[in-house]
Amino acid sequence: MRRRIAPLLDFLNQESAGGVLILGASAFGLLIANSPLSDTYFSTLDLRLSLGADWYLIDLSILKIINYLLMSIFFFVVGLEIKRELTSGHLASFKKALLPFVAAIGGMAVPALIYLAIAGGVAPGGWGVPVATDIALAVGLLTMIGPSVAASLRSFLLALAVIDDIGAILIIAFVYSTGINFSWLAAALLSIAFIAALKKVGVQSTLVYSLFAFTLWFSFYKTGVHPTLAGVILGLMTPNIVHRGSDMEDTEDGSVSVIEWLEHKFHPISTFLVVPIFAFANTGVIITAESIKGASVSLVAWGIFFGLVVGKPLGVLIASITAKRLKVADFPEGASNTSVLATGSAAGIGFTVAIFIADLAFDDVQTQDIAVLAVIVASFVSALISVALFKLVSRK
Repeated sequence: MRRRIAPLLDFLNQESAGGVLILGASAFGLLIANSPLSDTYFSTLDLRLSLGADWYLIDLSILKIINYLLMSIFFFVVGLEIKRELTSGHLASFKKALLPFVAAIGGMAVPALIYLAIAGGVAPGGWGVPVATDIALAVGLLTMIGPSVAASLRSFLLALAVIDDIGAILIIAFVYSTGINFSWLAAALLSIAFIAALKKVGVQSTLVYSLFAFTLWFSFYKTGVHPTLAGVILGLMTPNIVHRGSDMEDTEDGSVSVIEWLEHKFHPISTFLVVPIFAFANTGVIITAESIKGASVSLVAWGIFFGLVVGKPLGVLIASITAKRLKVADFPEGASNTSVLATGSAAGIGFTVAIFIADLAFDDVQTQDIAVLAVIVASFVSALISVALFKLVSRK
């Protein structure tokens, strides 16, 4: 008996369910951080663990084990999804990719510019925070809204969010990686070359690839480049060929590719374990009257807030309208300006990746906490606006 899977449908369903877990884990993190267990929560996350010595030493706190090691699994799944979309999905052809590509560029550029206009004078490095979209929560929101959202808009949002992820990955790699050690960078490139060679000669051993995956992660860790990028690279290097010996088959074409097989294995781990743990560990912000007052007068907070709530939907809409008027791309079938704006508001739910970038963008804990709080509030407001706009569209 062969198990039948529907990769895209499975992906969307798991992302939607994962969105509920993210919200629950985030709420739990906030609750614990503001309870009598607060000191235990933070001291546990600060607890350091070491493995090895000298040049092969790995010394990380519990929080960094989550953000560096576990999140590599999340970014591996992101890399797989990007590769699948580029080779056989919504981004597989120029015509399919053009509108979400243009919309994603607008949806990244406008929030960054709004942030710099508001907070560029005090913390210019934070411009990368409001450019991110959380696929799980954004897709989950559109699924929750139901039939008032055209199916074409869900595909549009998914493609836009994938391109958004590519942009976020490039920002992490080139903006927030510092103090690069070129000897270890050479080791990382050598690991990539070995993986490519193994693919070329047809090696299929999961153990062998796992060993080189770890050497790539470790090399990036030592290099100064964020080690989660190892996951992205591994995902992008995965061949989109038929997986031999699998007991699964795709409901669409009857065969399961290596990418689909790996997504089937790792996506549930990422969605239902890694991301909720990340949310629990990174949203634990102490909220007091003083911290709320501090955030309310913080240019960083307002830059992030307006970047996500205003910049995202406006950037997506303006870029989409421009592409339509220049006749280089068409709107998704059945979509109007208002529904595209509503989809852009859903893309304003930054959350996971936005919080991840906030941790890299700011050095001091107080500013990080303000940024996280701003991301949470902005994501919530963006979701409410998206729902309201879709309800308005459905009444017309």
